[in-house]
Amino acid sequence: MKNLLTFTLLVCMLMSTPHTNAQPAAAQGDAENQPALAATQEDTGGAVVPIKVMSFNILWSGSAIPPGIWSKRKDRLLETIKAYDPDILGVQESLLKQSKFLRNNMEGFIFFGAGRDNGGLGGEMCAIYYRGSRFRRVGGGHFWFSEQPDVPGSTAWNTAFPRMVTWLRLRDKTDGKTFVIANTHFDHRSKMARLNSGKLLREKLAELAEDGPVVVIGDFNCDEDSKPYAALMGLDEGGTPWLIDAYRAVHPERSDQEATYHGFRGGTEGSRIDWVLHSPGFQTLTAGIDTTHEGLKYPSDHFPVTATLLRVDAPAVEAEE
Repeated sequence: MKNLLTFTLLVCMLMSTPHTNAQPAAAQGDAENQPALAATQEDTGGAVVPIKVMSFNILWSGSAIPPGIWSKRKDRLLETIKAYDPDILGVQESLLKQSKFLRNNMEGFIFFGAGRDNGGLGGEMCAIYYRGSRFRRVGGGHFWFSEQPDVPGSTAWNTAFPRMVTWLRLRDKTDGKTFVIANTHFDHRSKMARLNSGKLLREKLAELAEDGPVVVIGDFNCDEDSKPYAALMGLDEGGTPWLIDAYRAVHPERSDQEATYHGFRGGTEGSRIDWVLHSPGFQTLTAGIDTTHEGLKYPSDHFPVTATLLRVDAPAVEAEE
């Protein structure tokens, strides 16, 4: 009788214990690497909260030039990022080794990216990191600057390397609204490639955004007087630009001390080639060029550019499953 009671009790305990299924490992750049609870949280709703954005060309880790050796500057680079404390970080020239370092040391951020060589782990990435507590990914992908943009690693227009765009559609948990953010790195050698990249990026973003708000960040390897800038902004058709240059919105008077590439020399003489752009669905509150350094030591050969953006017109969009 005692054995029967014991057996009955064990059966009842097992039936009342919740059953949990093990989750498969997240694919590189394809799934949110966060606890299931956080991924399925309901949007909290509430007042519109500004979004802090940072774009940073971190220089690939293969550089053998002493100022650019990754092991000597990676901690300084991480400190620069954390000091600004962005909600969204877009990096350019990031190799797998560098992506792992940032993923392991940026607590609470979710990584999305792919290598330009093959769409997997090969080559530099235009990766995006976003706060998992603030945003939920409801769409995203990659495309290449070529006549076959959906083919990983494809090239055209005499580019030195494959060039690509990584984009996300994020839902802001503070208000439940969505927007598209894209991160890119234009070719440094071919003027034709930069011009066609500006045109293709504008075309693809209009398609992806579906009239919703857009943010575009990256290293464009050209300044605001260039044809690629005009093509991307919509100025080449003589109409009203569809994007706003965050830095120029805050600093309308142009200066000759706005360089974002400095080659580890630290100079600011010149023009910006790194930009934060956005559609009229956002308002620029602040924008700047972060010249953080320690003496003659710099985190990268580019200065990061930053902007604080406020949503002003964002229709609600249902999350994609």
